[in-house]
Formats: sequence, C-alpha cells, structure tokens
Amino acid sequence: MTPTEAEDAGHARWTFRLRVSSAARSALMGEWDQCRWVWNECVAKSKAVHLCNKATGQKATCGPAQLDKMLTDARKATPWLREGSSVPQQQIIRDFGKSRAKAHKDIRERLPMRQRAGMPKWKTKREALPTLNYTRRGFRLKDGRLHLAGGIAVTVVWSRDLPAEPSSVRVYQDTLEHWYCSFVVPAEVQPLPEAGRALGVDWGVKETATTTSDAHDLPHAGHGRKAKEKLSRYDRMMARRKPAKGQAASKGYREAKRLRAKAHKKIARQRQDTGRKWAKQVVRDHDALAVEDFRPKFLARTTMARKAADAAIGATKQALIEMGRKHGRDVRLVHPAHTTMDCAHCDARTKHRLPLGERTYTCTACGVSSPRDKNSARVMLVRAGLNPAGAEGVRPPGALLQEAA
Repeated sequence: MTPTEAEDAGHARWTFRLRVSSAARSALMGEWDQCRWVWNECVAKSKAVHLCNKATGQKATCGPAQLDKMLTDARKATPWLREGSSVPQQQIIRDFGKSRAKAHKDIRERLPMRQRAGMPKWKTKREALPTLNYTRRGFRLKDGRLHLAGGIAVTVVWSRDLPAEPSSVRVYQDTLEHWYCSFVVPAEVQPLPEAGRALGVDWGVKETATTTSDAHDLPHAGHGRKAKEKLSRYDRMMARRKPAKGQAASKGYREAKRLRAKAHKKIARQRQDTGRKWAKQVVRDHDALAVEDFRPKFLARTTMARKAADAAIGATKQALIEMGRKHGRDVRLVHPAHTTMDCAHCDARTKHRLPLGERTYTCTACGVSSPRDKNSARVMLVRAGLNPAGAEGVRPPGALLQEAA
C-alpha cells in the first residue's frame, strides 16, 4: 500500500489490493459495462450538441444537469441499466464533465495541439479498463470487507490501517487484471525534527535531480534501459502473433501481451520506489525546498524523449511535493525560465542560451565557474528566497515563484 497523489491540498489517496471472487468479478464487470454505456452516451450527446450549435448558431449546453436528466430517462426506459447502482453511473457523468471542461479550457487558453487535453472519446469494451467511483453513500467497510452498492462485497488486503474515515473509493483493474481500491482520506501531517537546512533542486536528463548538496543528487536509474531487451522480445512476440482485423486474439498473443504488461508494471514500480525513497531522504534532511517547476511534457518531441521518460521526472517531482506536504516542510516551486542562463552568485544573465553540450557555466560578469546543473540548483534557492548567503532571506525582484499547493 502506498498513499498516492492527493485529490486536493487537504486529501490523499490510499491504495490497497483487492481479492475478488468470481461472482464479485462478474458483478463488477457488469457495473462497468453499464458505466461504459453511460460514458459513450455522454460522448454521443456532446458531439450531437456541438454539431447542432455549429449548424444553427445556437449555444445549447451539455452540462451535468442535461446529462443527469439523460441518465434518469435512460434508467426509466432500460431495465438492464436500472439493474446497476446509480452511484457509479452518476460519478462517471461527473468524470466526463471534468474531462470535457479541461479540454475546453485548453482550447480557450490557445495551448498548442500537443499540449491540449483531448475531448472525451469512446470507451471500447476491449481497450478500456474498468474504473468505478463510489461516494460515501455507495460503499461501507464492515468486518474488513468493502461492501459496494448493488450487493457487491470484496476482500481488502489491509497492509495498513486507514488514518481516517474515507469519503470516497475508486475500484479499478490494472493491465494485469489485478483489482485495487483507492480510498480518499484527509491528509495527515507528520512533522519531522527541524534540520536547519534548505535545498535547491534542478531537474535534468543526464541526472534526474541535481541539488545544491552532492549527497542528495539523484542519478538516472535507467530502469527502462535495463529492461529494454526483455520488452523488445515481448514486442516481437506480439507482432508475430497479432490477429488479423476482426479476428479474436489467440492465446499466445494474450500471453505475450500479459508478459509485456507485467514488465512495464515492474518498471513503473521501480521508478516509484526510487523516487519515493529519494524524496523521503531529501525531506528528512531539509526544512525548505526550492524545486524547479519543470514540465517534462515537451521533451516527448525531442531526441531525449526515451531517456526523459525513463527518468520519470514528473512522478519524482510529485513524490517530492507530496512527501514535503506530508511532513510539513516548506516546498516552493520556482518557474524554470532562464534558470540555466542566470548566475547564482551575482544574478547576471547570459546574452544567449547555453547549448546542451556545454556542461560548465562561466559567468562573464563575475567570472565564477561551476557545473551547469549545480548553478541552476543554486539559482532555485536564490529565486525562492532561501539563499543561505543572503542576509535578507528574500528573493530578488522579478523572480517567479509559486507555493506548492
């Protein structure tokens, strides 16, 4: 069990493995079929409203109120849909609304196509993995078991006790067909003793994290590179056994797909374990953290895409923020603009960008020379107002800073 990303600043998710009987599995898959049908109906209605508005010039909406009415009418007219619980069906409408709102927000902000969240798409039976959300009125915990609306009871593998009463639960299946439940509980703060030190963190590809302390640098683990040979073998197995269009997959193809998913799952867990252990050490040894608010998404279109994905910068950054919040540390997110061009000693800025091959930063104003990433990590401290050499303890004017939510 590991607490994963928070729903918001005051809540966290606690995930546990489930032991699901064959009867419970059939019931859960039945609930998912109904929720998937509701989602696809929401997609169809949204597209119909959009085309109608485009043709007539009207401004009809397709919000939660209209979709809730659609669900009520559908449950009245369809006995099969009425057999399932209304709680997960209503929640999947909420999920659809959030997904659609995020897509419209990205369009309004004129983000590039590669950075936009796409509009909600169809969930197919063979591709979409089951995910069921239940609010407090849709589940209860009794005798160590999780009882869901609709008379479904599953056994939870309690590796730890929940810190508080959960407000909602998500039941889902992963690519290995393992079932999990994820509870939302109030985030608890576990203060650590004061260490009296601050740390600047700069993200990169050569090293996942370069800090102002040599003892806390995070080298590139390369978990994906180590498993590359095994993954390539499974890819070839799938390619040889790939069924023709319209035909069912063979047993050999399904087995190769399962082995490939198992290997990817192991890599993901290795990356998570590496990131969380490093974050724990950093938070234990420092009171304040100046973290580069780096968004690694743009690296997906560069020649460094494979290595950047293997570094799992985004997941490691999130683990550091969550660990700092859990233990009451001061985590400050620093905007990454010009952090490789500024001098941490005199705050001068170079007149041109440094090429990636140039790994040493030399300031033309004060003559200080240092490794490029180490200088960037010290710039994080200066911009966050945590520079130990500063008498005032304030950030320089014009620095962009955001508190970690």
